Amino acid sequence: MSMRERLLASLADLQPEHLDVLDESHMHSRGQETHYKAVIVSEQFAGLNAVKRHQRVYATLGELMGQVHALALHTYTPEEWAAQAVVPDSPTCRGGSKHDH
Repeated sequence: MSMRERLLASLADLQPEHLDVLDESHMHSRGQETHYKAVIVSEQFAGLNAVKRHQRVYATLGELMGQVHALALHTYTPEEWAAQAVVPDSPTCRGGSKHDH
């Protein structure tokens, strides 16, 4: 199972109404399966600020968090998603990794 599939399976525990995990490793110098963007729409985020939402995602992912270099989180309630439904683009990698040549 790929890392993306493992992330999707774990994040399903949040009972999302919308869930997408994008592998953005190609935009970075570290190689394959290292950089991800997750868009999660769940009622479980209601009443939580961004920090608490991210903490809930980290707790849900558990050990998987130690296996990825970067995870950009975009967390929404269903109402927020209905009003916005747009996720910001990820920035282009600036390098600076020990893997750069």
